[in-house]
Amino acid sequence: MQKRILLIILLLFSSVSFSNKSNLLSSGLPSLAPMLENVTPAVVNIYTINEVEEKNNQIDDLLYRKFFNIPGKQETRKRNRSGLGSGVIINKNKGYIITNNHVIAKAKDIKVKLQDGREFKATLVGSDPASDIAVIKIKAKKLKSLKFANSDKLRVGDFVVAIGNPFGIGQTVTSGIISALGRSGLGIEAYENFIQTDASINPGNSGGALVNLRGELVGINTAIIGSKGVSGSVGIGLAIPVNMALDITEQLLKYGKVKRGYLGVSAQDLTTDLSKAFGINTYKGAIITRVTKGSPADKAGIKIGDVVTKINNENIENASSMRNKIGLLKINSSITMEINRKGKIISTKVKILEPKISKKNKIKINPRLQGIVFSEIKKNMPEYGKVSGIKVLKISKDSKAYYIGIRKNDILLSINNIPVKKIKDLEIVAGVNDSELVVHVQRRNRTAFLLLK
Repeated sequence: MQKRILLIILLLFSSVSFSNKSNLLSSGLPSLAPMLENVTPAVVNIYTINEVEEKNNQIDDLLYRKFFNIPGKQETRKRNRSGLGSGVIINKNKGYIITNNHVIAKAKDIKVKLQDGREFKATLVGSDPASDIAVIKIKAKKLKSLKFANSDKLRVGDFVVAIGNPFGIGQTVTSGIISALGRSGLGIEAYENFIQTDASINPGNSGGALVNLRGELVGINTAIIGSKGVSGSVGIGLAIPVNMALDITEQLLKYGKVKRGYLGVSAQDLTTDLSKAFGINTYKGAIITRVTKGSPADKAGIKIGDVVTKINNENIENASSMRNKIGLLKINSSITMEINRKGKIISTKVKILEPKISKKNKIKINPRLQGIVFSEIKKNMPEYGKVSGIKVLKISKDSKAYYIGIRKNDILLSINNIPVKKIKDLEIVAGVNDSELVVHVQRRNRTAFLLLK
């Protein structure tokens, strides 16, 4: 057992240069303490206050109402609910802090606590629910920010350290390795490209830092995956790569929102059977199933049946991988797409444009939602109370949505965990793509999550 521990220690610090004596304690043993002393002041604790509504039934005369089967009076009351998370200072001069959107979503009050004990009220600069990134700001002096690594150069097996405020107990440091890269299709966010790590991440760590052994930020801790009923870490933590987080942050600081690129195609995963049917010798990629007329893809000559294998020389594993890549590109940027067309490799350049806002009755959304006529819930519809969502006005019995259980008068509360309130939200959240959707549906007083495959 002692030999195994010694081997782990030697492996852990084999990538750290000991020419710098600060990596050694006075006892001569290797330690992460010197690095952490420089890093932890840039990681903050975030506390929020959200206002939530609760419904309760007040019965004037219980026996009278029970006898005549009359429901009790329903009243709504508001109460405050506290939340917690973590954040990373990315600009010490301007006080910008990056965190997860779900940490500060709907918060009416945001408080930031620094490692030195100082507390500040924060203001929201901008947020992007689709990627779960948000930027807040505090007015403070003597702040410390982190240096950024290039997350595109991360490798499975690299050692990392997670820093955050798990369960609100205070700043905590855990260590591990990068277990996997490019995790997507998990249904956690609309755009996914997660770093997977076995460094312990728990509730409250969200928005905190994932750093390498040089103390450089490699990711923003975001979520955990565990068995049903398990609320803590089981060794599968997920972080948003810093390159992706900074791209989102740049747009939030500039526009207050994210402007996503538009290619104008629908796609599905390439399978072994489809690969044989198309007569190609690759088993990874995204098959184009639809090309919108006049779209950037159409102008670039992309056709139905083309298999996209690379974008900007990066491999495309499946349709979700392609959607993530396109959705995270900047407007008006040009990309190079490698396409396998009936066994012939073709390289083409495409200019990514900002999608046009479609008319209310002609929105372009995921094919899995086709066959539904939607209607917004207005304030003058008392029958819906305080419900916030989109009503299913009509639905075709031949549609995929009907097949999985969606019905007329159902309310769509969210898609892929992102709330939808207006018709235009359907394009923003679902988009013109062909990926799976997790739809949160309310029917009368009951709700359920439905998966549209």
